[in-house]
Amino acid sequence: MFPDLERLIQLQQLDNAASDATRVVETIPSRIEALDVQLTAGAAAVDDANARLSDKKSERAAVEKRLGAVQTRLSRFREQLMAVKTNKEYTAMQHEIATADAAVQDHENTILEHMLELDDLTAAVTAANAALAASRADIEQTKAALQTERGELERTLAITAGERTTLTETIGAQAQALFERISRQRQGIAVVEARNGLCTLCNVRLRPQIFNQVLLNTELIQCDSCKRILYHDPSAKPAAATTVDAP
Repeated sequence: MFPDLERLIQLQQLDNAASDATRVVETIPSRIEALDVQLTAGAAAVDDANARLSDKKSERAAVEKRLGAVQTRLSRFREQLMAVKTNKEYTAMQHEIATADAAVQDHENTILEHMLELDDLTAAVTAANAALAASRADIEQTKAALQTERGELERTLAITAGERTTLTETIGAQAQALFERISRQRQGIAVVEARNGLCTLCNVRLRPQIFNQVLLNTELIQCDSCKRILYHDPSAKPAAATTVDAP
């Protein structure tokens, strides 16, 4: 194989590896942000559960306060009942007592309902806290793994950059300039395989004489369509023993 072509293939492989690593590294901040959003949602669920529990406790306290006031009034009515002088006063006082008794019953029923609701709300708070704790543990573990992954990828990028520098020193200036120009123009892909008479990237059929030249791997040949540098991989079975007859 033509030495510059072989090295350009290696250079493309290094660039592909660096591109893949960079792409993953660039996704890590958004992945961490998504985890933080998830954690915030869990904390908000705990806050909401605590707020509903607190509101229900306040409602119960207000009802208990009203119950205490009615019970005080009922006790006073019963004391006053003993001091009435007329049937009219007695009847009126009995009505007040009955009204107060009914209010006491209503308040006690409401308090009982609140007690049942408080049990459910307390359970909801416990569940929300447990879910948050489990979520936080999972998220912290995932974030740590992402940070480790980022560190490994950044080390890979540094190693790849060093290998690229060393490799470019062995490539002819003209070949390297061609590679860099195509790479800039073609989203980082300057060298691609030709197979079965096609450029494997743009899928345009090559002229037979061009493809036959590519099969030799003895010079730098560009795709007529996308202008990328083409090479033949002898290990690729579909094109391993195939040539294209020139017209």
